[in-house]
Amino acid sequence: MKTRGAVALTAICVLLATACTAGGGSSATPTSNPSASHAPVTLTVWSMFTQRQLKQFNSVLDQVHTMYPWITVKSVGGKSSDDIDRSMTSNTAPDVAIECCPDASAKYCSTGSWLDLNAYLKQDGTDLAKVSPPAATKYTSYKGVQCSLPMLSDAYGLYYNVDMFKKAGITSPPKTFSELSADAIKLTQMNSNGTFKVLGFLPLNDWETAQLPNGTFAGAQYYNTAGQSTVATDPRWTQMIQWQKSLVDHFGYTNLTKWFQSIGGANAEWTASQAFETGKLAMALDGEWRVAFIQADKSKVNYATAPFPVADNMVSEYGMGQVDGTIIGIPKGVPNPEDSWDVVKYLALNTQAEVRLAQLLKNVPTTTAALHDPSLAADPHFATFLKIFLNPNSGYKQITPLGLYDVDTLTGFIDKYLAGTETNLQAGLQGVAKQINDQTQLG
Repeated sequence: MKTRGAVALTAICVLLATACTAGGGSSATPTSNPSASHAPVTLTVWSMFTQRQLKQFNSVLDQVHTMYPWITVKSVGGKSSDDIDRSMTSNTAPDVAIECCPDASAKYCSTGSWLDLNAYLKQDGTDLAKVSPPAATKYTSYKGVQCSLPMLSDAYGLYYNVDMFKKAGITSPPKTFSELSADAIKLTQMNSNGTFKVLGFLPLNDWETAQLPNGTFAGAQYYNTAGQSTVATDPRWTQMIQWQKSLVDHFGYTNLTKWFQSIGGANAEWTASQAFETGKLAMALDGEWRVAFIQADKSKVNYATAPFPVADNMVSEYGMGQVDGTIIGIPKGVPNPEDSWDVVKYLALNTQAEVRLAQLLKNVPTTTAALHDPSLAADPHFATFLKIFLNPNSGYKQITPLGLYDVDTLTGFIDKYLAGTETNLQAGLQGVAKQINDQTQLG
């Protein structure tokens, strides 16, 4: 499970109290770790995992002690990016930090609040480009500072109900936004009282549809080469938002919000009553981890997976998708950074650990060798996401030290536009661009 939690806008651009070198990236000089004479240490590892996923993660993390007998690991789950930020400003940071998403990596690299791992990679003789593909590493560094490593990745695609497709006479998954709209309308079933019995697709920015404002499926960019916001000048933003608005207007904004609340709202995404799993939603934008949830929840849904549709003018690139993922790093000031590095490299660079984590959590692994492990491709539902990840056109939005500020600001406007409380799309996008540019200047 990967959830990109809301971050208070006022906090995004405050430099951490642990910020350091002017060039960004706190440097460290590694020392050797001879196991024969090493004193025992206990390291705390914070992650976002909870419940089933935390148990599965811990079963792999426990192997650290086998590899490095002097290290005992204390795993603490349910920690958000905000929790990690607060721990660093209060000097209570964990020895190893794991975050669900890459949005804060540029901030950590530029402020030096996470150690630059280049020295450790060099000490070990590790060429990161040969271990992990570019899709997994480009969101873990910033301006040459490698302050985090990828530890599993997410690839987003389309989940669709096979029985509903067959009943509606739809023979293949949609490839473009227009086809998605047509299929969503055709798949929608109504109750006698005018409410939705089955919704074809949820076009609001709820659940993983909230990934749309990252712009990947429309090819839309947040910044130009000068670092200025392009949300008001890149026409692909306008096209995507207008498509989303047209589908919302067809179903009715009020009808959609009422349906969303009726199926449990935001929290229902991570329960066995999730709408796609219970046959109340015919198609969904979701991550590869849904495969594991469907199995764990004992859902009876007959489903298939496919790449998510792209903008109509990008049909030749169908098969690509948004990829992002978990980042792992070492907060500045930890007492035993070399031991922390042992944990980091095990979870991020050890192919056996990556394969096992991928098998248990159904997340895409981030070492090249693990990506080609035959046990992962054996499940056709999951294999779809391996192909999306390996597609050369797949990627993520540009990351900056603003973290989530840019996408949160844009999403906030889009939500108002979809609701009809904002009516001037171009003026609204210009306002968003100004906010992003102003915040960039401040930070």
